[in-house]
Amino acid sequence: MLDKKNLVQLAKTVAKADPSAPVSYSFNGENFSYEALNETLRREFNEYAGTYSLYRENKNLIFAVIEETLDEVLPKKVEQAYMQFAETKQFAQGDKPIFRRKRDVRSRAKQFITRVGLAGIYEVFKLGPSEEESFEVRTSAIGGAAQIGFEEFLDGRVDFAEVTAIVMEGMDELIFREVGHALAASVNQLPPANIVVANDFDEKEFDRLLVIASAYGEPTIYCTYEFAVKMVPTEGWRYTEKMKDELWNTGHLATYKGRKVVILPQGLEDETNTRKVIDPGYCYIIPSGADSKPVKIAFEGGTIVDEYTNADRSREIQVYKKVGVVAMLANNICAYADTALMGNMELATSTWDSTAYISEVKAYPGSSYAEKND
Repeated sequence: MLDKKNLVQLAKTVAKADPSAPVSYSFNGENFSYEALNETLRREFNEYAGTYSLYRENKNLIFAVIEETLDEVLPKKVEQAYMQFAETKQFAQGDKPIFRRKRDVRSRAKQFITRVGLAGIYEVFKLGPSEEESFEVRTSAIGGAAQIGFEEFLDGRVDFAEVTAIVMEGMDELIFREVGHALAASVNQLPPANIVVANDFDEKEFDRLLVIASAYGEPTIYCTYEFAVKMVPTEGWRYTEKMKDELWNTGHLATYKGRKVVILPQGLEDETNTRKVIDPGYCYIIPSGADSKPVKIAFEGGTIVDEYTNADRSREIQVYKKVGVVAMLANNICAYADTALMGNMELATSTWDSTAYISEVKAYPGSSYAEKND
């Protein structure tokens, strides 16, 4: 049976591992799959909580393992997932989560801050001119709970490895939902010239936004997959064979007229798999630069894991953590809102087929796309 230090290390290793990778961890020349690591963690947790009496004796140790795992892994997981457009920082309990940026007077970019509270309250701030600007990200509590039946304890069927994974995934999805809310709420703070609202993809208007963003740096386009499949230029003669194959293989172009396209990760709200997390109708065009990441994510303090006993003697393993999310937009950022996609959050009504938007490509013989459609 592992001691606490090694159990925490094992839990962190499993939480960081890639389930899809053939080899998730190597030690002393030996390779381990994710399944092998996870099974080892399950066995070790079972040593501490294989029966109800063992659980009652060791629950504080188990909670401490989950807390330390979430404290280290969750912020890094969030940072890796959203690093292309979000800056993530950790702060001690009681410290004000302050983000700073040096103002580049040459950029002529005036900043706008929109904070989205986890209760859905939006507050807007404007930063004045100075050599360095700072702003506080107010954190709110997020939490989750896993309910475990009393009979599961008695039968030794409690899987704390799975409990840890489910709680972490739920918190990650909640943070991502707040990122989407913050970005959408910030659009109205942009100058009118930086916003296009249209029913479908208007190439001319979209290109106008690219011109604005390009004045401040090389722009990158951030959008959902559903938006990207529409984002196809009408001038078919510009397509290379590689681009035609790309459209066939992925459904969208990796670049649009020389600008990189980054697909925002989409999530589903719950296990019914019916409702999306991110509104597919929004697209953001952000110029390059050290301070170009528009979303700021703050973690404050440590994770708290506790237990609540229900009337039927089942247990809820409750997890509490403080997180803040803001979107910091500027007049060098542009946004496009496709009203045909906006609010289309139900998965059943989604359009995933890009062929409706690439009819020009089909006319070109010789590409793998044309061969597959002969």
